[in-house]
Amino acid sequence: MIAASPRLAPPATATLVAFVAHARSVQSVRREAFGESLARLPEDRRRILIRTCHRVELYAAGGGSDLPDLADLPPGVERLEDVDAVRHLLDVACGLDSAVFGETQILHQLRETIEDRRGERALDPVLDRLFQMALHAGREARTHFTGSPRSLADFALDRIVAPTSDAPSRELAAAPILVVGTGRMARLAALAAHRRGARVIVTNRTASRAAGLASELSGLVAPFGSDGSLDPVAGVVVAISGPWPIGPQDLETLRAGRTTVVDLSSPPALDAEQIARLDGRFISVDDLAIAGDDSPDVRIRAKVERLASRAGAEYCDWLRARHTVPAIRGVVGAAEQRRADEIAWLRRRLPDLGPEDLAVVEQMSHRLVAALLHAPLTALSSDTDGELEPAARELFGL
Repeated sequence: MIAASPRLAPPATATLVAFVAHARSVQSVRREAFGESLARLPEDRRRILIRTCHRVELYAAGGGSDLPDLADLPPGVERLEDVDAVRHLLDVACGLDSAVFGETQILHQLRETIEDRRGERALDPVLDRLFQMALHAGREARTHFTGSPRSLADFALDRIVAPTSDAPSRELAAAPILVVGTGRMARLAALAAHRRGARVIVTNRTASRAAGLASELSGLVAPFGSDGSLDPVAGVVVAISGPWPIGPQDLETLRAGRTTVVDLSSPPALDAEQIARLDGRFISVDDLAIAGDDSPDVRIRAKVERLASRAGAEYCDWLRARHTVPAIRGVVGAAEQRRADEIAWLRRRLPDLGPEDLAVVEQMSHRLVAALLHAPLTALSSDTDGELEPAARELFGL
């Protein structure tokens, strides 16, 4: 990996650059602030921004030389160029860079990001091709996984039931689990808890949405922000935007019950004082990223890694070959102009040449030019290192 740069302006030599702020190296609050600063950049077809609970990533074509300086770049932000940037995105799409190996949510998020971005304006071909190949590789990678797909919500529930120094492992069968929120991740948590046999309790700012989710799972609804109304629960999964207004009495209920609270929000929905009162039973979304899920099947990981490497090589070959397209067009254009000039000269020398004979001569000239250009054009098309392009331009006077 390439070390973080103190500024966003990269050298002009890079074709593609990525700035990566991940939960493993950049804390949630700073990561979200970094994401907000990137979101305020003017719209540009050469840039695309990805934001999830664990990552903020900016990809820029053309090396990002047009990017303005951003002051106070958070420590831990990685700057990746070309091959490293390509491989990183492919690892992300294939689930190799997720806290839960092979989880599907990141693939959905990438697809939504690219669709939304295209809805605003066309992407630079360098980025468009990269993201298309990443999505394709991600879909292919999921065909190697067996069993039900796991999400970050499943990982959160694993942490809730895991044994601790002062408590044995918990069983979720018929156990009450409080889910705070009704968005995508909260919904995944509620569904995962229901599959494990837990009794799901939902709370949300909008009571109707909480009631809707709870009714799907034969669960219950708890008041949002009403202190003293919370009954003891086996665990809590928080996934909301903004703070969770839990009162001191309900917080004491969680502390006294030694309840584990997993906060999937970014930034955290609980403040430092509330977290301290939970006596070490608070787990943030960053904690999950740092801990990582159980090691996956070695064979499956190896297959997915090979898939990502192959897709990366194909993209880089396309990217290199793309630089030869102007030279190829120039060679073909120069040859066609010379052919047309010679046919015009022939018609002046032989004005009585009939249409049928002229058509034969035209056909012969096309075949001759195609035969002469076949070898150089094939070589240029395979010139992934760009070594032949200068020679072609010199030889054909481009």
